[in-house]
Amino acid sequence: MELISPQERADLVNRISREALHVEMRDNYGIDAELFANWEAGDREEVPRVLRPWCDRVRAGVAEGKAYRRVCVVSEPLSAYQRWCFEATNGLKVEAGEDLRWVPRRLTSTLSLPGNDFWLLDGETVVFNVFDGTDKRAEIQLYRDPAIVKHCADAFSALWEHAIPHRDYQPA
Repeated sequence: MELISPQERADLVNRISREALHVEMRDNYGIDAELFANWEAGDREEVPRVLRPWCDRVRAGVAEGKAYRRVCVVSEPLSAYQRWCFEATNGLKVEAGEDLRWVPRRLTSTLSLPGNDFWLLDGETVVFNVFDGTDKRAEIQLYRDPAIVKHCADAFSALWEHAIPHRDYQPA
């Protein structure tokens, strides 16, 4: 295991040659409090601005033949953060080409999942995002061990089988 910086993680994701698979399993993430408060107050303009760089990268990658798939494991009813994510996905991430799906947490009880969110990059590299008790990122771990890569690939596949495409998911 190697600890890496947020910039190193971004560089790895940006340099994929085939696919980036992402699993998110938390109901809350530490985000900019002002951005979130503005969204809750009805400001729908800032979220697209904040997400534009990611969406531009995805759009360019998809044009090059790369795939971006994300599974969000969520409790229902959705947390305020996950409602924000669901809305932000509408017309932004999906239109950019990211295949985003939702899995209600109640469907995951019998699945073998890693303890942290992760990126699986080109089937060779796993990057775990480890969070603390205040929903802030505590560290980012990089693994290339084939057994860990296989575990994450299997976990992603199991989640994908239960996942509901964004266009079909009706948040509770």
